[in-house]
Amino acid sequence: MSSKNILFLIMLLVSKPALANANCFLATENGKTIEQNGDCKARHTPCSTFKIAISLMGYDSNILTSETNPELPFKAGYVDYSQIWKQPHNPTTWMKYSVVWYSQIITQKLGEKKFSSYIKKFNYGNQNVSGDEGKNNGLTESWLGSSLQISPEEQVQFLQKLLDDKLSVSAKAHEMTRNILFTEELSDDWKLYGKTGSCDSPNKHKQTGWFVGFLQKEKRQIIFANYLEDEERLDYSGGKLAKEQVRKKLMGLTKTKN
Repeated sequence: MSSKNILFLIMLLVSKPALANANCFLATENGKTIEQNGDCKARHTPCSTFKIAISLMGYDSNILTSETNPELPFKAGYVDYSQIWKQPHNPTTWMKYSVVWYSQIITQKLGEKKFSSYIKKFNYGNQNVSGDEGKNNGLTESWLGSSLQISPEEQVQFLQKLLDDKLSVSAKAHEMTRNILFTEELSDDWKLYGKTGSCDSPNKHKQTGWFVGFLQKEKRQIIFANYLEDEERLDYSGGKLAKEQVRKKLMGLTKTKN
């Protein structure tokens, strides 16, 4: 999608008053809110932002061992919505390309009991990993427009614990997860870490988009969560749009020290 089309979609979303209450942007620094717009307490399906939690589980359980291991092959029958998913992936490329089947291998290796235990330790959203009613698919689908929900406010609280090494997992799990969330170098030596997410809401009537993460420069850290939803079936990635919406806003927040 061209930058012109992305800009048009951003203007389209901003112009829709019906979505104003559903969408949220929240940013904090040093535990204090520095900007908040919209309803940031309402819970929504986490989509692929849940890979942050899965990463912590995977490294803590030694299913994941480094930024590039294990490398797992694609197999017929795996989720293959994206062409780039149809190749081997490692933890870094899993996070970068948001590979659903890689997530599902990790959660299935964990098993229901251990998976549920991590969710409770993390105090992650509504902690409901039952999945779709009657389908017994919580291990593979609960975070994808299904039972698990989390608010932007809770996303930020979760990320703060990730940065503070306070999520009841190993130091390595915290460190490796932060490392593979690196997205890009921004101006003035700031680094952007984050994860997008795109999927249908649990009622299947709305398309959702997330971008959550943190900016870092030396000892400064700005944590953020951006959530949007749309009832139209637009041909774009909600997560990509959520990211494009806030890049300039994030850099603006770095100009004033909290």
